[in-house]
Amino acid sequence: MAIEIKSKLTFPGGVHPPEYKEITENCAIEVMPSPKQVSVLLGQHIGAICKPTVAKRDKVQAGQIVGDSDAFVSAPVHTPVTGTVKDISLQSHPVLGRALAILIETDPENDSGKSPSPDRFDKDYDIQQYSSEQICEITRKAGIIGMGGAGFPTRVKIEPNPRLPKDLLIINGCECEPFITCDYRLMVEWTWQVLTGIRLAAKAARIERIKIGIEDNKPDAIEAMRQSVNESGQADKIEVVVVRTKYPQGGERQLIRSLLRKHVPSGGIPPMIGVCVLNIATCAALAEAVVCGAPLTHRVVTVTGNAIDRPGNYYVPIGTTIADLIDFCGGLTERAAKVVLGGPMMGFAIADLSRPITKTCGALTFLSQEMITKAKYDRRVTPCIRCGRCLTVCPENLNPTKIAHAVKKNRLDLAEQYYMSACIECGCCSFICPANIELTGYIKTGKILQARAKKKIPE
Repeated sequence: MAIEIKSKLTFPGGVHPPEYKEITENCAIEVMPSPKQVSVLLGQHIGAICKPTVAKRDKVQAGQIVGDSDAFVSAPVHTPVTGTVKDISLQSHPVLGRALAILIETDPENDSGKSPSPDRFDKDYDIQQYSSEQICEITRKAGIIGMGGAGFPTRVKIEPNPRLPKDLLIINGCECEPFITCDYRLMVEWTWQVLTGIRLAAKAARIERIKIGIEDNKPDAIEAMRQSVNESGQADKIEVVVVRTKYPQGGERQLIRSLLRKHVPSGGIPPMIGVCVLNIATCAALAEAVVCGAPLTHRVVTVTGNAIDRPGNYYVPIGTTIADLIDFCGGLTERAAKVVLGGPMMGFAIADLSRPITKTCGALTFLSQEMITKAKYDRRVTPCIRCGRCLTVCPENLNPTKIAHAVKKNRLDLAEQYYMSACIECGCCSFICPANIELTGYIKTGKILQARAKKKIPE
């Protein structure tokens, strides 16, 4: 039985939404076989969108690059299956609306699928055989990006930069979003692979100090990571730090505040204060790329909620459609009232089940109307009562109501004066609002309108 652990390390603001992690936290990672067709989006990361490196009717092998860019802030995309390029066309994109994708028809006779390889790693694995330059180059070629949601190319994060030297690596193992358990299962099941990826990242960035932050509602993960650190003889360099369970503890700015009592400047990035932050899944993928030579073609996805037959944590080919993943999970148990890409706080509802799984998609949440009502994710909107609760819970110390009203009046200039771009879109303000106003939705809309006005994303 796990020992109860409590921590006082936290940040100002935040909320405590229902967790619902018990639905999948004890579900071991299960491998999904290759679907009949995948749709590999060319834009799955922050930075320059890739261009196709294959043409229609080309034969491709699993792990082959199918899209790339010469830009420094970018990452190539690979096919997870062996097959034939069926088309290169616009497909549904979770952020851009529509974007180019490579549609690949799987060749069942020559595609053997892919299984994870955590057995390749143990406490004695020697990372000294790799130089910093080798790790960075492999990370880039393997298409590794931040898999916690932001999608920033990992090579850019870990590559040493004399202008912004980094002296601390923080590993984000909080996974504070309700329902989601994919990183938790990685820490429990693939412990040595995760630790190897952490050490490789530190070697690449030339960082000696490492802190692994884990919320105190994950005692099994805390114990697994602490034990592996001790057995590997890395306790003098790596510290597993327990932080208080509170949403959004997994935001990198909030985690830095909890661990270091330091602020990342508004509009700035962690390297500005000497810190590099990586996600658990990213470290696991980095280890697989460097040690096994495997590019990022699959990821663990939590499929959860009370409207899916077999909730669990699945090792899924990137490019698999949501519809195919639903079929693999036994289908819907009832008419789902809402399908959420991600979790209920920072995810967003979708209607198009042909959307493909991307590198940053850590979860799919299927909610019935009963669950939505019970969890208060669907509430009647009333006028703002000026209570100020949104100010109290905002982890970035913003005024969400002022930003939302500015967006409603199409005053994007005024919204920016209220620091709209500093909002991390965590959803705390919407969750706590007694008037049930979707404040975060207005802010997200404002950001999209502003980006379109600046021609940063298509109309």
